Amino acid sequence: MDILSLVLRSVRLSGAVLFRGEFSSPWSLQAPDSCLAAPRAMGETSSSWLETNCRYMLEEASANRPGGASVLGRLAELLFVEVLRRKMEELGKNEVGWLAAVKDPTVGKALELMHADLAHPWTVETLGRSVGLSRSALAERFRHLLGEPLMRYLTRWRLQWAAQLLRDTDRGLADIASQVGYESELAFNRAFKRFAGEPPASWRRDAKGRDHLSAGA
Repeated sequence: MDILSLVLRSVRLSGAVLFRGEFSSPWSLQAPDSCLAAPRAMGETSSSWLETNCRYMLEEASANRPGGASVLGRLAELLFVEVLRRKMEELGKNEVGWLAAVKDPTVGKALELMHADLAHPWTVETLGRSVGLSRSALAERFRHLLGEPLMRYLTRWRLQWAAQLLRDTDRGLADIASQVGYESELAFNRAFKRFAGEPPASWRRDAKGRDHLSAGA
């Protein structure tokens, strides 16, 4: 057995996922403090891939080659996705939280639809029809798994995405409002102020100022 295989038997690779910005993502709000991806039975494809990925990350980290930071970043993203997959597979039937909601056949489909098209005028009723549940059944199931009403979740995620667009782009407020499901800039301004404590234009100015200060630090 080569030295890297021996090392991988005794070394735990660890890392943290940092969510950029002032507002938390759905995952970070209900994420466990840690996720441990333990080795599985030999011969399983995912275990083989995980070992290969960890091996290559160790090699890349010690090689100091051009582009190494970018390679490690992409490999870390793939590793994070695999850890989440394993965590979801381990969830029991009575688990709650965002990962349990994603795994749920109906609530997971509703989340997928909302996140894929924030501009669509979703209602609990239309989402229920799309996933094969009544309005009341979807509302109850969603709240049980995520701890908040469906429309409140949707509003929060729309405004979190709007905040990212305000910070990372120069698109106009009306354009952003339309992309996240608001029919008018006025309605968007009011909702965003309730959410962030200040209007989107001033929030954007302050956020870009903070980013500029951080980049120069």
